[in-house]
Amino acid sequence: MEAIKEYDARMDVKKRVTLRGAKYSNYHVFEYPNGQIVLEPRELVAPFEVSAKTLSMMDTAIGNFKKGKASKAIDLSSLKDE
Repeated sequence: MEAIKEYDARMDVKKRVTLRGAKYSNYHVFEYPNGQIVLEPRELVAPFEVSAKTLSMMDTAIGNFKKGKASKAIDLSSLKDE
């Protein structure tokens, strides 16, 4: 794969490197023993992902529903748009 941009960079006093024209604001860094550093673009929250805790709570709720542990039905007809 051919590089689309190539330039030299150096760390500043606080050990930071500036990426010129970066397309993403967050990166995951892989640093290898040979000194190679690979940056992979990242999103802070994975889209369309449900946490394990939420899935566990949903399983508990469905289990309770199947056992008959549920509140009475709510009448939403009064909220109907006219």
